[in-house]
Amino acid sequence: MTIQTVVRMGHPTLRQVAKPYPVDEIDSPAFRTLIQNMRETLHAYGGIGLAAPQIGVSYQLVVIEIENTTTRYGELDQIPFSVFVNPTISVVGEATAGYWEGCLSLPGLMGYVERPQLILVNCLDEAGNSSSVEYDGFLATVFQHEFDHLMGKLYVDRMKDLDRFSFDEEYMEYHTN
Repeated sequence: MTIQTVVRMGHPTLRQVAKPYPVDEIDSPAFRTLIQNMRETLHAYGGIGLAAPQIGVSYQLVVIEIENTTTRYGELDQIPFSVFVNPTISVVGEATAGYWEGCLSLPGLMGYVERPQLILVNCLDEAGNSSSVEYDGFLATVFQHEFDHLMGKLYVDRMKDLDRFSFDEEYMEYHTN
């Protein structure tokens, strides 16, 4: 297995709508290798989520794992390593909230984004089984952020106020507390 390079803003794959992952190839050796590479890359870069387009692979595939519950985003619920194939999101409630988001494809930057706070995720898991799960709060934001990558979107596209776009150090100095 290999740690992949995370492509950065400006790479054309990040602006493409990713293709659905072929269902008949789920659980193939190539699929398992891709998932393992994504997991190792996620760990190596210190992220909590990674979409396949972020490693230059234009497929609808996301991995999410939150091991350390204390992050730069505050206290989070732990989520075991999870694979989401060909996911769709439905907004379940009207409530929105904003969070400062970072992205492995925009290293060293943070931006404030408001998103729906109750969503339903439908997808296939790494074995090809259908799954349907509701997420709320910051976890809803995490899933929307990662799934945006599958639609060729970055969090900066969702920002309403560029005064709330900052380098990490300035975020820590001027925008926390």
